[in-house]
Amino acid sequence: MKVFFPKFDKVGVPLLGVAAAALLILEAKRQLRRRTRPKVERLLENGSLAATALPALRLLLLPALYGTARWSVRNHFGLLPRLTLPRWAQHMFGFVLLDYGNYLWHMLMHKSSILWRFHNVHHIDLDLDVSTAWRFHVGENFASVPFRGGVVALLGVPAPLVLFYEVIFEGCTAFHHSNLRLPYKLEKQLCKLIVTPRMHGIHHSIVQRETNSNYSVIFSWWDRLHQTLRLNVPQQEITIGVPAYQDPSEQTLSYLLRLPFQKQRAWQLPDGTVPEREELLPQNILIP
Repeated sequence: MKVFFPKFDKVGVPLLGVAAAALLILEAKRQLRRRTRPKVERLLENGSLAATALPALRLLLLPALYGTARWSVRNHFGLLPRLTLPRWAQHMFGFVLLDYGNYLWHMLMHKSSILWRFHNVHHIDLDLDVSTAWRFHVGENFASVPFRGGVVALLGVPAPLVLFYEVIFEGCTAFHHSNLRLPYKLEKQLCKLIVTPRMHGIHHSIVQRETNSNYSVIFSWWDRLHQTLRLNVPQQEITIGVPAYQDPSEQTLSYLLRLPFQKQRAWQLPDGTVPEREELLPQNILIP
């Protein structure tokens, strides 16, 4: 199985590093939501968790996706090799369908009680910014291999496209997790096509129906297609996190690594109340 990808490592990864650094600077200057915890503390917590998960992403998931893509094309397996499309159309169609597969995977992590145990580690962050984009449990990365690999095989996408998609996927993940306040009119138009910080901020709300919305990763139209889109929540009224996990002392690396293997708490605050919110406008109208 091929593990080293020169273009990805020498071009894609540095570009992602520059993008992350730029977003860190911009979100500090143009803050969208009020912070609740010290920034440096969170960077250390999220960075330490990412350090345990990123090797699995780079050394297992990416090679598995690349190898599966090469196998499917070589054996004329999957959808795209069977379509008589020009190469550019195959790449464009494949890119869009890879993103649809990740929409389905994200939704499955919320619907499956087993997968949620791992994805919950990402959601109990008490603030939302660029560092949250890489705050994932290593078990989630392992669990994603069969599903995402299966999508690649069924589509029969070219292997180089898998690498290109992953760079865009990671860049968009960093962007929509950021705490960057974009001009409202600009973001209102952007979120018709791609996932934006305001849109994804709603997905990290402690109100459960808001968490169970906005599953898209790059293109926002999957939420529109499946009626899981929700934009009608004011950003300053959002409490980030999961209601039963609001204690900052539970944000340590050791606790986060153990969390999937412990009994999961009910979706309620420590006092037993379930967070709710009155809907102000139709779901598809972005509120500042």
